[in-house]
Amino acid sequence: MQGENTAAYSPPPESPAGAACAVGAFLIWGLTPIYFKTLRAIPALEILMHRMFWSFLFLLPFVVFTDRRNEFRTVISSGRTMLILLVTTMLVSSNWFVFIWAINSDRILQTSLGYYINPLINVMLGVMFLKERLRPAQLVAVILAAVGVVYLTIEIGRPPWIALFLAFTFGFYGLIRKVAAVNALVGLTIETLLLSLPALVYLGYHYIDGSGAFLRSDGRTDILLMCAALVTALPLLLFTTGARKIHFSTIGILQYIAPSCTFLLAVFVYREPFRTAQLWTFILIWTALLLYSIDSVAYFRRHHLPRR
Repeated sequence: MQGENTAAYSPPPESPAGAACAVGAFLIWGLTPIYFKTLRAIPALEILMHRMFWSFLFLLPFVVFTDRRNEFRTVISSGRTMLILLVTTMLVSSNWFVFIWAINSDRILQTSLGYYINPLINVMLGVMFLKERLRPAQLVAVILAAVGVVYLTIEIGRPPWIALFLAFTFGFYGLIRKVAAVNALVGLTIETLLLSLPALVYLGYHYIDGSGAFLRSDGRTDILLMCAALVTALPLLLFTTGARKIHFSTIGILQYIAPSCTFLLAVFVYREPFRTAQLWTFILIWTALLLYSIDSVAYFRRHHLPRR
């Protein structure tokens, strides 16, 4: 239940370096549509396979040459934990695939909406599966978000399935990762490992039959495909570094940098259609998130910061 064991919690001091790391992570996540747009001629599945394979090769040295080696071996030898990580691998890979496909199908606005909705989906999943209690402001925020989605569904005649898929898959990903007590770096390394062999088979097959892009186009494309590792792992490393040095409530506010960047790119750079129905939906979501954020900051200060 929220609020338990607050006396044992000692919030980290706010660090400018920590805030810079967190902002950097969210900026990279928010600006990734630019990266994937440069690869739009390549099928989303092929990009995903490169993302998994190169990310594993990039992350593995961080595990090997840090104090995470023993944890990596322990997790690999645990059948239960590996089964959980197999499920999270399927969730995160499907999330990445739909995200890449949506970016290159000119549906960036829906990806932005999905990641705006995600924190509220997390709250809902916490109530459903972790028996957490909703505070009144959280309940109102969830209702406002639901009204926004229903309104958009009615207006355009179909649900915003991309946004909902991204929000729910990432929400369940986070929920299940809470069950597996695995460090973020180790967990992502194993998740990319689990798909590296299928990725290598897929990429090898398409290289042999001549349909793969890697090593068959210009060197710039090859470098961009390999840099999928940086797009995946660098913001995660920045985020985990920053999260240890700033307050949880600060992270809660900064997380909206990513979907805000994506929203601005969609509307002002890539000129996606922005209808009145979408505007009202975003207004409802933004209102819900503002209410949720104010409530979260107030709750954190009331229960975690030392009393004077």
